[in-house]
Amino acid sequence: MDKIEKLFRKISKDEIRLLKELINNLILKKTKGMDIIKIEDTDFFRLKKRKFRIIFHYNNKDIIIDSIKLRNEKTYKC
Repeated sequence: MDKIEKLFRKISKDEIRLLKELINNLILKKTKGMDIIKIEDTDFFRLKKRKFRIIFHYNNKDIIIDSIKLRNEKTYKC
């Protein structure tokens, strides 16, 4: 079982909808008003919404999602 599948088993249907909406908006570049910052000393960015953290980077003009995590003390560790 992969990490994304485990995550979806942990969260509620409303949270799944929210997560899908965040990913869709990120892919469609509808990021106005989203809490996105560049992670210091890396090429990665962090999108934060409620307890979700989406770590991503840009490859040319494409967005590559590297991880989706629930917020905890290990979220930003490599």
